[in-house]
Amino acid sequence: MTKLYYTDDMGGFCMENPEGISGLYFPLAGRHALKSVVTPTYAGDAKTDQNHFLLTPKSIRNLTDDMDSRNFLLVMEDELWSATGASAAQLANRFTDKEDTLQLYGSRMKQRTVRGHKTKPLEAEVTMISLLDHPAELMRVKITNTGKEPVAFTPVAAIPVYGRSADNLRDHRHVTSMLHRASVTEYGIVLTPTLAFDERGHVPGDTTYYVYGADQDGKAPVGFLADTDSYIGEGGNFLRPASLLSMADTRWQKAGDHVDGREVTGVLRFADVTLKGGESVSFEILMGLCDTKEKIMQAFESCNTAEKAADCIKASDDYWKELIPLHVHTGSREFDRFMEWVAFQPQLRRIFGCSFLPHHDYGKGGRGWRDLWQDCLALLLTEPEGIGKLLLNNFAGVRLDGSNATIIGDAPGEFKADRNGIPRVWMDHGFWPFLTLRLYMDRTGDLEILEQNVGYFKDALSLRAESRDEGFDPGEGVFQRTQSGEAYKGSVIEHLLLQNVTAFFDLGEHGIMRLRGADWNDALDMAKERGESVAFSCAYAGNLRDIADYLQLYKEKTKAEKVSLLKELDILLSKENEALFGDVDACRKLLYNYMEAVSGRVSGEKTTWSVDEIARRLRAMSDALMERIRRQEWITQDDLGWFNSYYDNSGRSVEGMFERDGKKQVRMMLTGQVFSVMSGTATKEDTKKIIKSADAYLYDEAIGGYRLNTDFEELKTDMGRMFGFAYGEKENGAVFSHMAVMYANALYQRGFADAGYKALHTLYRASADYTKSKIYPGVPEYFNNDGRGLYHYLTGAGSWYLLTVITEMFGIRGRAGDLVLSPNLLKEQFDDSGRASVDIPFAGTDLTVVYQNVGGKEWGEYAIEKAVLDQEKTYSARDGAVLIPKADLKALGEGRHVIEVTLS
Repeated sequence: MTKLYYTDDMGGFCMENPEGISGLYFPLAGRHALKSVVTPTYAGDAKTDQNHFLLTPKSIRNLTDDMDSRNFLLVMEDELWSATGASAAQLANRFTDKEDTLQLYGSRMKQRTVRGHKTKPLEAEVTMISLLDHPAELMRVKITNTGKEPVAFTPVAAIPVYGRSADNLRDHRHVTSMLHRASVTEYGIVLTPTLAFDERGHVPGDTTYYVYGADQDGKAPVGFLADTDSYIGEGGNFLRPASLLSMADTRWQKAGDHVDGREVTGVLRFADVTLKGGESVSFEILMGLCDTKEKIMQAFESCNTAEKAADCIKASDDYWKELIPLHVHTGSREFDRFMEWVAFQPQLRRIFGCSFLPHHDYGKGGRGWRDLWQDCLALLLTEPEGIGKLLLNNFAGVRLDGSNATIIGDAPGEFKADRNGIPRVWMDHGFWPFLTLRLYMDRTGDLEILEQNVGYFKDALSLRAESRDEGFDPGEGVFQRTQSGEAYKGSVIEHLLLQNVTAFFDLGEHGIMRLRGADWNDALDMAKERGESVAFSCAYAGNLRDIADYLQLYKEKTKAEKVSLLKELDILLSKENEALFGDVDACRKLLYNYMEAVSGRVSGEKTTWSVDEIARRLRAMSDALMERIRRQEWITQDDLGWFNSYYDNSGRSVEGMFERDGKKQVRMMLTGQVFSVMSGTATKEDTKKIIKSADAYLYDEAIGGYRLNTDFEELKTDMGRMFGFAYGEKENGAVFSHMAVMYANALYQRGFADAGYKALHTLYRASADYTKSKIYPGVPEYFNNDGRGLYHYLTGAGSWYLLTVITEMFGIRGRAGDLVLSPNLLKEQFDDSGRASVDIPFAGTDLTVVYQNVGGKEWGEYAIEKAVLDQEKTYSARDGAVLIPKADLKALGEGRHVIEVTLS
């Protein structure tokens, strides 16, 4: 039976019998570009990008079905046994009393398995990491004789090397193998293709792929095979290679031999071994890629003995453990350990982007616009230094029409022109930057970032991708230019305004912002003409109000009375426009007048505005939009109520009570409720009814909590592809973790901590029920109807879960650089001594914030009595919160400092 338990407080875990679960995979990476995935049987792949796969690309379906995995075999007189479980005999023994025993130990960027032979006294311990400083995987294999009698075997490592672009998997797979040039060296196999041809065209081979190995003392293998066909033999396969069944007849290769034009497998035969009872022997296998062959030995010499390999593994352990300086302590150790993985997930998305894991078999690497900003939320909590520059780089992807670049490069601030000929605008993209920037300003007090000047992105797309600028010259770079040819720059304030104000004027026929290509829900992609997003109209309405508040805060802190904005923005910011806010046609005309004005080169001239006046205009926009939504989009059903979230491409609202085939049907979506609550569009009374409605129609505790929508029982081709998905899968009614966590966040913000906790905790319990979720620790993208977690690791839910736990549950927030403490912990979250704590960096200081619930009271009953910093300075509560000035924290010395907060 498969079971999982934690082995340490850093989230290290052991899963017994992981082969009993299909589709398990674990991510590995170092500080270099190599990104790997490994299964309990060491299947998976490794790559630096779309065009450089060391191992054959794997999707979730063929992850474990394919046979070409990383393998290490013991060839014995009567048996071929794999240290990784990849032999025909071991596969045949599955589900029988002859099946191997297996324990898998996982920690950040390290997998270790211990496999026991059922009838022989053999144990294989395999440890895999990515080297920190080289794009290579280290696979350490230790074989132990657990009995008393000697055991003899020939050890053989076999690593299939793919060595080309993922595109070639279905595009000239055989032809590209003809480009292979493999050579045998003293320690392994080296493959350097002569050419690569894929979407880049014909490119000279610039990458070398390799498999090297040595025994524990650094001794080289004694024989090699580089040709895959020679290894598996006629009629053989990777699970039962003919070459190892008759080794005396196999023509082994030696250093200096070459194989041209063939598929390559790095087969390394080591000297025969006889282990006495209790003895062990280890082997160090390195597989990687590099741009020069000289780098192979640099990497190999760092780990080519047992001692060196152990040092590499320890260095990797230490690096990844120390990377995240944020830890929580509650009444549940299991939850605290789960949070170690949640805190690590944003790092994984930073490395892998939205591609390159088995479920994420789409795209070609990199992250999307939304990801750039949401991943920074977690980084601001764990490593805020340097984030300001990163945010400024991100703002350079904004277009003057309020849209943004959608093809994002690897380097910070690198954005690329549209290359696909599929122009698309996600209407929510302008919402996220301010959300992240606000957290940055609160954490650091750097409101001056608002006045920093940043350039704009420019390509041939204009009018929000409805037209093309025929005068655009790609040779001038992807920078917005003035009529004189200079690169134009505007303040961060200007970027925020044009993103949010253009959205305000981009209205559909009901006075709600147009859905365009989609919003956060990418699968609402078939309502481009008449679709409208009430959900994100609420979100933008909240943004407009909050930007106004921070402009006033900026004025108070910097004494800046005026701001300079691009002259063309006068079209949208004119005072006379307020009389037109209720006129859809007039608003759209203003927007198109503005977009025409900035579709090519711009004047570069500036208009000076009063900060107070800009703030007043933004509040007027916010009020008008919220009032329209409250009046127009509220749905009532008995004592329940909620907001309509969308209009479809037929111009109809998608939620409410419907009749279909003579049957009454309730349609409700979670997204509209999240943003109406979060933005304040929903009143307190509205929110109470939304909670009741969501519990009645969307909540399913058995599979993780709140579904994204009810079952519409209709293929809505006037709304999006999500309605083609089976109900309960992905965007069509699954428990979509990202939105469920944002729902929790919104409820906490509005003072409904008990309801917010319910949403968060149900997700946690679903993830932690490993026999049902069938995932390693962490939060997946979604749970399906079976409660199975899918699309693990690379989800924005990780950042939002961490953000909600720290800023809302524990109530540790910033306000223009000052520290604000206002906990929302339920009684059950304190430990037996009434304590709950967080280790967290803030204002360049390592803090431990401890809440002491002296009376054992429930949330809503306790209040902050006092806070004491380092047992010296006492702070009193005001309006239910304690504020510790940034200056007090900056005055602290090095080391960890403790804030004890008494709740009574």
